Amino acid sequence: MLDIGVAASRDDALLAAWRSRIDRAAAQLGWPAPRTVIRKHTGGATLALTAPVDQLFLATEVNEWALCAAIAERDPARGADLEASLVAAAIETAGDAGPPPADLLPAIAEAAALARFGRLARLEAQPGITALIGAARAHGLAYVLDESELTLGLGAGGRSFPLNGLPGPAGVPWTALRNIPTALVTGSNGKTTTVRLIAACARAKGWTAGYNCTDGVWMEDEVLAMGDYSGPAGARLVLRSPRAQAAVLETARGGILRRGVAIPRADVAVVTNVSSDHFGEYGIDDLAGLADVKLTVAAVVPPEGLLVLNADDAWLTAKAPALAQRFGRNPRLGWFALDWNQPRLRGHRAAGIPTCGVRDGRLCLGHLGAEHDLGAVDAMPLSVGGAATYNIGNLAAAALAAAALGIEAPVIAGVFARFGARRADNPGRMMRFEVGGRQVLVDYAHNPDGLRGFLTVAARLRRGAGRLGMLLGHAGNRTDADIEELARVASDFKPDIIVVKENETQLRGRAPGEIPRILRAELMRRGYAESALPVRHSEVDAVRCALDWARPGDLLALPVHSAAARAAVVAMLEEPSGRPP
Repeated sequence: MLDIGVAASRDDALLAAWRSRIDRAAAQLGWPAPRTVIRKHTGGATLALTAPVDQLFLATEVNEWALCAAIAERDPARGADLEASLVAAAIETAGDAGPPPADLLPAIAEAAALARFGRLARLEAQPGITALIGAARAHGLAYVLDESELTLGLGAGGRSFPLNGLPGPAGVPWTALRNIPTALVTGSNGKTTTVRLIAACARAKGWTAGYNCTDGVWMEDEVLAMGDYSGPAGARLVLRSPRAQAAVLETARGGILRRGVAIPRADVAVVTNVSSDHFGEYGIDDLAGLADVKLTVAAVVPPEGLLVLNADDAWLTAKAPALAQRFGRNPRLGWFALDWNQPRLRGHRAAGIPTCGVRDGRLCLGHLGAEHDLGAVDAMPLSVGGAATYNIGNLAAAALAAAALGIEAPVIAGVFARFGARRADNPGRMMRFEVGGRQVLVDYAHNPDGLRGFLTVAARLRRGAGRLGMLLGHAGNRTDADIEELARVASDFKPDIIVVKENETQLRGRAPGEIPRILRAELMRRGYAESALPVRHSEVDAVRCALDWARPGDLLALPVHSAAARAAVVAMLEEPSGRPP
């Protein structure tokens, strides 16, 4: 991919010249006809092309050359500067290896550039990779590829080979390889909870289940890695584990935009919802663009698989009809909603499409022509007595996904009847504590919709008694408008105190203190006095401040975002005094 500015993105002749050069270079290199994409956004445009899997470094060079050559054609003087910049970058990239030979240095002139690309293609080519991937596809096997290793098959049915020691197709024990049940989960909110629900259902069926999420990578109850692994790196750890008999993979927006979806095939994919978050990154400026990113997972769902979507989400329902045009086929769909009798769900059910929703207080699953009662929603711990409606949506999404993986309805119902009763079931999400007569809720709520859902539950549990206190902070890679919107959501619930915190591990380019200043300024515009907005420069100190303020009968809603801070906070809250040991 290549990013260009606003002026260039509006120059249709320049973009056409870029595209024609891509086509000529691909033809010269013997690549399959490339698909070129120009995605315009408020900051300019992103130019992308497809290329063989063993030619991706070269593809980036072809992309840069095609644009620079198009510019040079209309402004030769500028072309000389561009060529000099490309040469300097190539020398810098070579580093200690020394400058590349003269015939491998970048050139703008087309004949020289194409000759150079031919030489680079031969250097980068790894025909062993393409041969094995082709053979894997012929055997119906998924694969995992990164810079050092190729895995054929998945989990307990897979085998990995170093790229510098690949066998030929005849040397692979194809009959010993297989796929494992695999689910992808994406969306703006609820991803991790939905992943954990599906993984719990897989374990209840008797499979050894691995999953990756925002908090890390797990194989059953064993932690393989801690940190944000909601992208390809986490997926690879799960899919390459010889213990994994099922895989549930959180697939976040950032991972999709930076590295794509980790695998070429998944039995089921879930999009929980689409809401405002992360605007301004990677050319995503609005909900329409964000919905397109989330729906990328549809590309890897085979005809016999299932794409699970939220029928209560206007963007997903609007975008679903265009999936066939986008991907060249229409994935099989399943839909969930809070209301079993929602008109869309009724229509989908009449067409034989899988659905899940709440009817008369019970979660109902329609799958393979049969209806299954999964139990009373209020009795499911994750629903917090029915107050956590967003978790009811997560339960419905997980039910459809689990059923699509082949997990029986009674098994799903059994999991839903107990999941969330233990804090260890869903760490960091709607964790409830009683500390010296104070109710304390800990959650990950990290964007306006997530915070709104969290505070709605807090209000229901509070029932108008006692005071409400909360924490408020945000990661640095959000726009000022996103940060201000978070403050507006918080103020709508009229907490008596808002401890404004620095997410000290998530500054992400912001200066220390910058986000607390934005939050406080917006809260004061909404009528809050400074005395009700204490500032703390770490998440743990913010929790201590809230606990010191609270008295018996009060309720504290504590969004805590880093895993290390959460561990310290949980240890604090589990002490009888509510203070660190």
